[in-house]
Amino acid sequence: MTRGSRAFAREPRILRRMGRLLLKVAAGLAVVVAFFWILSALVGLLVWALMIALVVGIVVLGARMLRDGSSGR
Repeated sequence: MTRGSRAFAREPRILRRMGRLLLKVAAGLAVVVAFFWILSALVGLLVWALMIALVVGIVVLGARMLRDGSSGR
């Protein structure tokens, strides 16, 4: 066997290792993307909840002020 043929025989093993590494990198990237997607959805839900609570609070406060103001007349 010549040196060139031995190097060619090792190539599939290296390609398998590179393929596994590429799969691990892709899986890690998918996990990071999924994590930030879920995190952004949770932050969006928190913002919606905060806005709804703010509107409800303003309505309740306005109703209370109107009720207190009308009882003094």
